Amino acid sequence: MKAILVRVAIDQTSGGWNAPMDPESGRFVYVPIPESKPMRSEYERTYGEIIPELDRFCGYFGVNLEEDLAFPPALERLRMHLDPDFEHLTYGDNGDFRGSGMKEMQKDDLLVFYGGLRPIRPCGGKLVYALLGVFVVKEVVLATKVPQERRNENAHTRKVRIGKPDIVVRARPGCSGRLAQCVPIGEWRNRAYRVRRDILQTWGGLSVKDGFIQRSAVPPTFLDPERFYGWFLELQIPFVRRNN
Repeated sequence: MKAILVRVAIDQTSGGWNAPMDPESGRFVYVPIPESKPMRSEYERTYGEIIPELDRFCGYFGVNLEEDLAFPPALERLRMHLDPDFEHLTYGDNGDFRGSGMKEMQKDDLLVFYGGLRPIRPCGGKLVYALLGVFVVKEVVLATKVPQERRNENAHTRKVRIGKPDIVVRARPGCSGRLAQCVPIGEWRNRAYRVRRDILQTWGGLSVKDGFIQRSAVPPTFLDPERFYGWFLELQIPFVRRNN
């Protein structure tokens, strides 16, 4: 088994904002990063789609989107890079760069998604780095080989010009998806966000020094994927096959 830890979702370096989470329940809103490439008009996805879910979240927890969560109004008019797409169980990347470790993945390997969320109430830190979803790999295909009728399933095949090295990872239904509750894994340590030492030990380690997860130009791999997956399954967190 091979398992890769992939940073996703909007943050201060890509979008200038962090999506909200509730520390007590683990409930969160998945908000992707902005789209930087021209998209086919029929496939465009905008942040306007996320506003109703953010409003429901705010209403449930009694917070205000603009005043309490500092949502930037200009974001609503932008296109979003919806990747991973939990509804279609796909994840795309550049197979010659950030996704180079993914293009040779086999059936039942793992993609583990995490992001930096902003808690709506004090919980010991400004951000909560948490697991957001898990994919059990079904297959990996070249984005250029995806047929027209399936181009809407991933951000990398929604582009006007699909990159030659781009790949699309498809996940197995039933055991893959967005998590119903996020799983906090990080802490501020040694001037950076890192996986907590107790979790790092339980997982059997990562390929990065001291669990560094603040950036992921080259996504880290799990040194003991089976051990991680056993830990994850014991959490018994339901999957949802939707983006929010």
